[in-house]
Amino acid sequence: MVSLVLLFTVTLSVIMFASTQEIRQKNMDVLNRYASQYSLEKEKGSSEGQSGPEGQGSSEGQGSSEGQTSSEDQSPQQPLVKPDAQLSNKSDNQPPGQRSAYELSTFYSVSFSVDGSVLSVFNGEKTVSSDENLTEFARQILNEGNPSGRTGNLSYVVMKKDGYTLVAFMDNTVSEAGLQTMMRNALLVGGVSLVGMFFISVFLAKRIIRPLEESDKKQKQFLSDASHELKTPIAVIDANAEILSRELSHNEWLSNIQYESNRMGKLVKQLLDFSSAENREVPMEKLDFSHVVTGESLVFETFAFENGKVLQSNIEEGIVLTGNQNQLTQVISVLLDNALRHTTGTQIELNLKKQGHSAILSVSNDAEEISQEKLEHLFDRFYRVDDVRNSEDNHYGLGLSIAQAVVQKHGGTINVGYSEGQITFTVQLPIKGK
Repeated sequence: MVSLVLLFTVTLSVIMFASTQEIRQKNMDVLNRYASQYSLEKEKGSSEGQSGPEGQGSSEGQGSSEGQTSSEDQSPQQPLVKPDAQLSNKSDNQPPGQRSAYELSTFYSVSFSVDGSVLSVFNGEKTVSSDENLTEFARQILNEGNPSGRTGNLSYVVMKKDGYTLVAFMDNTVSEAGLQTMMRNALLVGGVSLVGMFFISVFLAKRIIRPLEESDKKQKQFLSDASHELKTPIAVIDANAEILSRELSHNEWLSNIQYESNRMGKLVKQLLDFSSAENREVPMEKLDFSHVVTGESLVFETFAFENGKVLQSNIEEGIVLTGNQNQLTQVISVLLDNALRHTTGTQIELNLKKQGHSAILSVSNDAEEISQEKLEHLFDRFYRVDDVRNSEDNHYGLGLSIAQAVVQKHGGTINVGYSEGQITFTVQLPIKGK
């Protein structure tokens, strides 16, 4: 969910940034077009055309000379018709929806002579700012020396003309307000859609996973039931074979029955242990993990000595955590037994230390080079590195799977790594209830 929200936010930000830059660039292009087509002479002509009838009306009442003088004294402060509107009237017959952005845009302009005096002010309907404020604003921009830029919702451009300087403005309020409205709606609709997609995906995921969960549950239940069902007949076979061995000493066939019965009994026990580690809830209690590790290491020191190997222990004292002692003892036993059986050297290292809020248990031994692919499968059920089921080996590749299940039930992790001829199993358990 977090990744979806992040992806949505980044995508929306990119779209908004790109859209804003595109709109501002188009507005600046329109403003440059306005400034390039601007003509002070046409503006004066337009102003005189607008004042002509007034002059004639005045001359009729007071004399032609007075009307002519009044017309000449008028300053060209009337709103300027866009320059290219005088060149073509094609847009007059077009419906509003088909008119160009240039024709629908709002422009303001101030013309300055070489000595800095104001020649003309085009302020539209004067609803936004007075002529004086617009002139002062244009003079500030002219003094700054920037050829173009933005201030507030206005874009501006400074352009040198024949004998004068034009400062032209374009109002971007409508276009940017439209963009903000679009992005706000996109954010609202996108957010609602994202929340809806989350709940729909959760619902569908549950429906998809439910059959898998039920299948896994049935598989585990079958494993547990089958192990229990096999336990009794194997025990009966073993007991009967033991009785017969007292009467039929040194019977080859009977010895085979006892051997295979013993192997099957160990397999069933491992299956029951695995089922218990995965499914059954076990009581958790506060325990001295350092003491548990020390006790198990003493047991395996004897086994190691009998096999011509040395178990070197480095155990930090006083590490207390919450867990099930029997299961944690089983984890230590599995790791040490695995090291004793598979080491290619004579020394095995057992370490326990506290690191932050975790207890770190590691078991290392010399080993032949193991590929990363095989390391990733070491915790799989019934997995053997040599891919051979040796009938003389009573181990079935369940020990590490049991250890992993126990560690995960205790909220920890177990990992394996190979480096410089040594394989190391590392168990990390959280320290709770201290």
